[in-house]
Amino acid sequence: MTAPIETTGSAAGAQPEAVLAGAPKSQIEGRSLTQIAWLRFKRDKVAVAGGIVVILLILLAVLAKPIEAVFGLDPNEFHQDLIDPSLLAPKDAWGGMSWEHPLGVDPQYGRDILARIIEGSWVSLLVATGATLLSVVIGTVLGVVAGFYGGWADTVISRTMDTFLAFPLLLFAISISAALQDGAFGLSGLPLRISVLIFVIGFFNWPYMGRIVRAQTLSLREREFVEASRSLGARGTFILFRELLPNLVAPILVYSTLLIPTNILFEAALSFLSVGIAPPQASWGGMLSQATDLYQADPQYMFVPGLAIFITVLAFNLLGDGLRDALDPRSK
Repeated sequence: MTAPIETTGSAAGAQPEAVLAGAPKSQIEGRSLTQIAWLRFKRDKVAVAGGIVVILLILLAVLAKPIEAVFGLDPNEFHQDLIDPSLLAPKDAWGGMSWEHPLGVDPQYGRDILARIIEGSWVSLLVATGATLLSVVIGTVLGVVAGFYGGWADTVISRTMDTFLAFPLLLFAISISAALQDGAFGLSGLPLRISVLIFVIGFFNWPYMGRIVRAQTLSLREREFVEASRSLGARGTFILFRELLPNLVAPILVYSTLLIPTNILFEAALSFLSVGIAPPQASWGGMLSQATDLYQADPQYMFVPGLAIFITVLAFNLLGDGLRDALDPRSK
């Protein structure tokens, strides 16, 4: 027989290794999934820079009207004295840049380009954000239903997605926008055009979100926590709203961030084709459209709105990539 092992008083009262090492409390505390994702996101300096630019752009769009009022900026005020009528170009060099007009003036009417860029920011972000929200709502609801219930519901919704994806979206958007320019649904002018753009872009882009949500739902519905809920007698609606949707927040958030710049480009394309935001309302796509006839006399007028679109789209894409890496535990 082996002799029993005696436990000394000092061994019995031994402290955990972390305490013996004098480790600070902050080093042994657990972290939530949100804290882990935030730490991963902060390590990506490029994504952080993109997030800062996105925040500044959102603030610029939200505060566009107050900024114009405080600094006395009028995006539709003509300054014909700054334009050479024979050349349709600003009299001063560099597109008419000066202390009064830091980004120059419109080569046709002498309107301040900085004021029009600020004015166009809220239009682009409003249309892109509204269309993204519409796509997310429709795509999430139908994607979750198709992935969770399967059967005939999955078949009908999947075939509907295929039908929408087969539409020539640009041509369809052009035809709808052109047909509703005069007035519809009790709206007219700028509110009507913004509403039509949000509906057209958002309603016909939901299948992309729907496919992603459906694929994630098909994977999640076979997980152990869903089976445990079923075994405890949970109903389908409870599992959908309490088990599946919280686990779908991360991919929905990431794809939404990546969908916004796509919608910004779509709105700019429609405005460039003169079926989006109509003059005199400033929009980045509309400024590019006007610059196509004047770029030889004043190349800067095309460069400034193009740069605004480029920076905005790049910032949202960098932010989306950073969120995807931060929220995906399998990424490195």
